[in-house]
Amino acid sequence: MKTKIYSLFLALSIVPVFSQVGINTSAPSATLDVNGTMKVRDIPLTPALPGYEILALNTGSAQIAKVDPQLLYNSTVNTSVYAAKKTTGINLLSLGLFPAGFRAVNFLAAERSVGSAALFSDTDNTYTIPSDGIYNVAFSFRYGSGLQAAILTNTPGIGIFRNRAGVGTLLDSRSFSGLTVPLVLSLTISESSINSMYTFQAGDKISFGLTGSSALDVGLLGASVGSFYIYKVSN
Repeated sequence: MKTKIYSLFLALSIVPVFSQVGINTSAPSATLDVNGTMKVRDIPLTPALPGYEILALNTGSAQIAKVDPQLLYNSTVNTSVYAAKKTTGINLLSLGLFPAGFRAVNFLAAERSVGSAALFSDTDNTYTIPSDGIYNVAFSFRYGSGLQAAILTNTPGIGIFRNRAGVGTLLDSRSFSGLTVPLVLSLTISESSINSMYTFQAGDKISFGLTGSSALDVGLLGASVGSFYIYKVSN
């Protein structure tokens, strides 16, 4: 009996000594301190995140901590997102960098519906790319009522223009489509849209405008509507 009591006292007395266990280290600084790599042979796959937490490594202390998945989700904010719509006061701007026939719509930062005003400049009416990567860009424009009772010459349409360090490039364009019924009527469907992905560099300036604009009646711009959105999707 005395032997069992002594053994119990001995076991209790040495518990604090092993409160920190080290593997490949004689000075553990956590309950379990592993100085080396680790393998886990079998990790079950969870079908959903609710009820689970993510383990994250502190690169400074090398300690592992639990992280709520919602915290990671909330911290992932796409600061490149920007959208704007213009329904009144539309004018077409011409710059020396623009190719023949292209003129930019005078979007303003105040007309944005989503995003930071710092991404857009009213000085040259352009969106500035904040970081290198692949961006999804969409631009739509309805000229006048969207239907003209004649086939417009010079194939007018819409375009997306990039200014990279003073070098201009028309990235994409779409012409307004037309319809002709012989001896009956000719129509231009003066509404078009572009939605695609492009690779940009930080500092690129993006303009949204019309191509073949010399054929357009300035008076109809008052009844026109234009909108665009842009956001980064990948590095």
